[in-house]
Amino acid sequence: MRSRSSSLHSDANAIQLIYAGGTFGSYRKPLAPLAAAEFLPALQRLLEESDNTESQPTISWLNNTLIKDSSQLNAQDFVHFYMLLLDAYGAGHRQFVLITGTDTLSYLGAFLAEAFASTDLCLIVTGSMRPLLDSEVLKSYSVDTNSDAWSNLNDALRLAAAGESGVKISFGGEAWSAQTVQKIHSHDFMAFTGHSRAAYPANSYVKTLPGMRKQHWLDDQRAILDNIQSRSEHTRIHALYCLPNDAEVLCLQLQALLSQPPCGIILLGFGAGNVPYAPELAAALQNAYDCGHMVVCASQCPFGGVSDSYAAGSWQYDYQVISGGRLTIPAIYARLLWLLLSYDTPARRRQRWTYTVNQTDIAISKNR
Repeated sequence: MRSRSSSLHSDANAIQLIYAGGTFGSYRKPLAPLAAAEFLPALQRLLEESDNTESQPTISWLNNTLIKDSSQLNAQDFVHFYMLLLDAYGAGHRQFVLITGTDTLSYLGAFLAEAFASTDLCLIVTGSMRPLLDSEVLKSYSVDTNSDAWSNLNDALRLAAAGESGVKISFGGEAWSAQTVQKIHSHDFMAFTGHSRAAYPANSYVKTLPGMRKQHWLDDQRAILDNIQSRSEHTRIHALYCLPNDAEVLCLQLQALLSQPPCGIILLGFGAGNVPYAPELAAALQNAYDCGHMVVCASQCPFGGVSDSYAAGSWQYDYQVISGGRLTIPAIYARLLWLLLSYDTPARRRQRWTYTVNQTDIAISKNR
């Protein structure tokens, strides 16, 4: 491969590197993300001076104006990154690395996977648990040798250079399809995990997208872009967490949401999705559906997902609750958000969810 590009200008054959802040780019004391104008030249110099520069791909910097702690990201910010990538993809770029903070890394990765389904885009999302730059050395920028940032970045660049279509998260020496990933540790370098039995949207990506099909896809996305932007200003996803309380508590929480515009509601059940039953709660769930809300049941457990095997959980599906299946909480959030932004009616959103579930079932059966 060619050596790294020293130019900040666009290069159609280069990996487009997007810096969005987070721990990776934090510096000084107290730690805070550096502005792109300060961080990117420092990162560029470090890349050019690295020992393995001859074996690394060419890099261009994709201008990004949104630099913030990832815990502050919201739906409008997710749409910002979608639009940034959409413009670059439309301009002929295919391979990207996105550096962001770890708090919402899995949420953002899963959202972008939904948004770019059925394309040949290659996006690797990464970050770090410790900053790239050593804050004990303030006279010059130097890599913190105890950080995971440098290795995470190089792993992400190698994956992007390989060019396999899809959105993946690379962290701690591993990589997974974005919609399977969740954060499992608050400070360990092995902070994320995922799995390889991914289905939709991972199985929707194609190796290469013919020019005409790509243009049709871009035209379709651009046609709804104004709607996506405007809806992101008021779209909300709520989470209701089951605790060992009387079912009335959950019922009151749900009823408080019914007067709002149609939104997404994640019902975090016990175990395989068990939820305490009460006639009032059942009525509230049916009412939520009638009002256009999408209620999806997820498990509080990090692995396994939900099922309808137990009567303690299966009752809710008679009242229009959607099963989250094996999807992680970030993946459910991402799918709900994308459906609320890109489809105009509750019926079309539920129809699309059903389609993606069917695609998931097909993919899993093929993997058995």
